[in-house]
Amino acid sequence: MANVIKIKKGLDINLKGKAPEEPLTSGKSASYAIIPDSYCGILPKVVVKVGDKVKAGTALMIDKNRPEIKFGSPVSGEVTAVNRGEKRKVLSIVVQPDSQIEYEDFGKKSVSSLNGEEVKAAILEAGIWPFIKQRPYDIVASPSIQPRDIFVPGFYSAPLAPDFDFIVKGQEQDFQTGLDALVKLTAGKVYLGKKVGSALKATGVEIVEFEGPHPAGNVGVQINNIKPVNKGEVVWTINPDDVIIIGRLFNKGITDLTRLVAITGSEMNTRGYVKALYGCTIDSLVAGRLHEGGEHVRLISGNVLTGTKVTKEDYMHGYDNQITAIPEGDDYNEFFGWAVPGFGKYSVSHSYLTWLCGKNKEYDIDARIKGGKRAMIMSNEYDKVFPMDILPEYLLKAIIAFDIDKMENLGIYEVAPEDFALCEFVDTSKIELQKIVRNGLDQLRKEMD
Repeated sequence: MANVIKIKKGLDINLKGKAPEEPLTSGKSASYAIIPDSYCGILPKVVVKVGDKVKAGTALMIDKNRPEIKFGSPVSGEVTAVNRGEKRKVLSIVVQPDSQIEYEDFGKKSVSSLNGEEVKAAILEAGIWPFIKQRPYDIVASPSIQPRDIFVPGFYSAPLAPDFDFIVKGQEQDFQTGLDALVKLTAGKVYLGKKVGSALKATGVEIVEFEGPHPAGNVGVQINNIKPVNKGEVVWTINPDDVIIIGRLFNKGITDLTRLVAITGSEMNTRGYVKALYGCTIDSLVAGRLHEGGEHVRLISGNVLTGTKVTKEDYMHGYDNQITAIPEGDDYNEFFGWAVPGFGKYSVSHSYLTWLCGKNKEYDIDARIKGGKRAMIMSNEYDKVFPMDILPEYLLKAIIAFDIDKMENLGIYEVAPEDFALCEFVDTSKIELQKIVRNGLDQLRKEMD
């Protein structure tokens, strides 16, 4: 019998446009790209040149500080561009795919017959290690440090998030193999968090069930409620979709980065799940599916709280398994918008009468901020949606002041930017809280290193 943890604080934002459990066909992506900015804590070094021929799994870049960490190509084909920005910063490495994908052969392996170092070496060689992240700092995990425990969140709770129970259907064997591999990488436990009522099954790991609103599916919330991170401790985290990719490596001997991507949002004509390779173009996923041809639409790689704003010409980011389209709001003007009853408008503070419609009402929320930045107000509004045993307002102020002692005492080592996404959503001060947390973690890591 699994333990059940009830999350009381949080907020479910019931948006229009959830993906039904139906498969969709995707267009052909003209190119694929690795975007280094998707991976925090690495210094990219490109190891291919324009014109090079690569296979799926061939290393396109490495971490300069930890060269054993490789980033494998999602497809076979020709490297057509290495795009750079200011100070020669690597923005993306683009590959034009072959008509038929050719894979690097890493050899099938039985996880049960391997030790931890052999499992680690196989994952590193196949270029899929960057899917494993660590706390503190929420960065790509260091292979040289053995984690206290590994945490796998077995469901997603963000607005319009994909249903992992549907994603894993037909891939149960790869998922279990991936978990078996993770067990070899720690002397502690591998914790799998699943929602109450989920049909997800696994063996050899500690299963903990969660009940409650978002952010119950966030791995940070699960860590905090299962076994918090103390100073000097390191834990690893990995998304359940990426556990499947690790399992495929050992079962098939190849780097197969295929994912089921949820096509969501009120601005989509058709919604569902598309089988796609990470790094594909956004256009290949949304072409022909957007209202009004995509005008006045905000495209997001990821969910509405933590995702990245993209265009059709951009590429799907490394950890994402969802594309969301919501109204931009730039073509909409209101007269005395603050003074009208606001039927159909969403409000956390019950400023509009729609809260009387109940929790099942769906809302069509656009991307407007609706207000200007102002000083942080200590009103406890963050605490209402922040279920971790941390004081969010005080921690944020300590980060802004870069008071290391206070940051440590207030739990900086446990958090990641995504843990503050709901706080940012309800914030009347319109402050970019996730950006503050990310900058604080980066500065702290540089100070400690």
